[in-house]
Amino acid sequence: MVLHLPKDKRKTAILAGIIGNVMEWYDFALYGYMASIISQLFFPSDDKVASLLATYGIFAAGFIMRPLGSGVFGWLGDTIGRSRTMLISVALMVIPTFCLGLLPTYETVGVFAPILLVIIRLIQGLSVGGEFSSSVTYLVETSPASQRGLSGSWANFGSISGMLLGSAVATAVTSLMAEPMIKDWGWRLPFLFGGVLGSFAILLRRHLPKSDQFVQHDEKREKSSPLKEAFTLNFKETMQAMLFASGYGVLFYIALVYLPTWMSEHAGVSLEHAMQMNTVAMVMLVPVIPLAGWISDRYIRRTHLISLSVVVMTLLAFPAFMWIDSAGKVAGTISQISLAMLIAIPCGVAPAMFVELFPTRDRLSGYSVAFNIGMGVIGGSTPMVVTWLISKTGYDIVPAAYVVIWSLISLGALFTIRDRSREPLS
Repeated sequence: MVLHLPKDKRKTAILAGIIGNVMEWYDFALYGYMASIISQLFFPSDDKVASLLATYGIFAAGFIMRPLGSGVFGWLGDTIGRSRTMLISVALMVIPTFCLGLLPTYETVGVFAPILLVIIRLIQGLSVGGEFSSSVTYLVETSPASQRGLSGSWANFGSISGMLLGSAVATAVTSLMAEPMIKDWGWRLPFLFGGVLGSFAILLRRHLPKSDQFVQHDEKREKSSPLKEAFTLNFKETMQAMLFASGYGVLFYIALVYLPTWMSEHAGVSLEHAMQMNTVAMVMLVPVIPLAGWISDRYIRRTHLISLSVVVMTLLAFPAFMWIDSAGKVAGTISQISLAMLIAIPCGVAPAMFVELFPTRDRLSGYSVAFNIGMGVIGGSTPMVVTWLISKTGYDIVPAAYVVIWSLISLGALFTIRDRSREPLS
C-alpha cells in the first residue's frame, strides 16, 4: 500500500504546511515588534516601563499556553486526524489575529480593551502549541519514505519566513507612517493583513485528506488515551524528545533571539547593527533548512547530522563569545551567520526525526507535548535565564556556558535515540 499523497496533492499539502506556520509565527513576531505601541494603547500609564512590562506579560502568558495547546491538539490529532487538527489550529490563530486588528483601545472602552487583548493572546498561544507539531506530523506521514526529511523541513521554513515577514511588515509600518497616524489606526494594518493572509491557509487546509498512516491506525483503534500512552508506553521516547528539544530550543534562542541583545549590552555593538545582522543571518538560514532535510534523506542519517552540528556549536561557543566580546562588530557579524547556519541543520532535520521517534497511535501527543515543553518553555525562557545568570555572576560569557551545558544534554539524548530515517514509519 502506498502511504503517501499523489504528487499534485503533495504540493497542496506542503503549501498548506508552510503558510500555516508562516501565519503562526508572523503573528507572534509581529506582536513582539509592535509591543511598545500596543502598550500605550491598551495599558495607558504614566510609567511607560510598567506599561511595556504589562504588554510583554501578555506575550508571556500566550507563550505559556503552548504546553496546554500541545496536549489538546496532540490528543485531537491522534483521535480525529492530523488534517482536521491543522485546520482548527490555524483558524484559532487567524481569526483572533484579525480580531486584534479590530479591537477598541483603552481610550474607547476602558478596562475591557486589555481584557479582550488577554483573551486573544491566550487563544493564540493555545493555537501555537498545536500548529507546528500537527503540520510536521502530517507532512512527514504523507510524504514518500525517501523524502521525509525534506518534507518535515518545510514547517520550519515557514516558521522562520513568518518571523521575517512579521519583522518586515512592522518595520514598514513604523518607517513609512508618522507616529500619530500609527497610534490612531496604522498599528491595526499588520494584524488585519495577517488575517487576510491566514484566510488562504484556512482555504488550503479545508480539504486536505487524512494521512494513510492515521487512517490505518484509526481502523484498528482500541479505546485508549494517546496522551496517556505518550507518558506510559512511550515514556522513553517522550523524554528523549523533550530533552533534545530543550537543548535545541536553547541553541535556537541564543543564536537567533538573544545574541543581538547580548552584543549591544556587553560587546559594544549598536543594537541597530546587531539586529540588522540578525535579520541577514535569518534570511541566509531559510534556504539551508530544506537543504539540510534533503541531505538527511540522501546522504547522512538524521541523528548523525544533527549531532555533528551540535558538536560544532559546543566547540565554538566559548571562542565565538570571547571573540565577539573583544572584536565587536565584525566578529559579531561572522558569528551570527555561522551560528545560524549551524542551527539550520536541526531546524531542517529534527522535525522528521521527531515524527519517526513515535508510533502512529500516540505520535502527535508525544511529539507535541515534548516539543512544546522543550522548545517553548525551556528554550523560550533562555533569554530571561541567561540575563539573570549574568546579573548574579557578573560574567558576560555565561551564555557560552549555557550553550555548552544544554548542547551536552542534547547530545546525550541524541545518542540514545534510535535513528529510523531509513525505516518505514511504525
